[in-house]
Amino acid sequence: MNTILKTRLAQIAGLTVVSVSSASAAVDASVTTALGAAGTDAATVGAAVLVVIVGIFAFKLLRKAL
Repeated sequence: MNTILKTRLAQIAGLTVVSVSSASAAVDASVTTALGAAGTDAATVGAAVLVVIVGIFAFKLLRKAL
């Protein structure tokens, strides 16, 4: 790559980082809290699904053993 192209790519990357950080700075604190709560709820549901899947697998193993 030539030097001008590398310089342009670095400038574009820098502007992208600046625009992303400034966009996230404008988010209200209640939105951040709601997203955190939604993440916690999703983790709880995911854990419950995982427990059900493991339970089904264990039940299948027990039936196969008997």
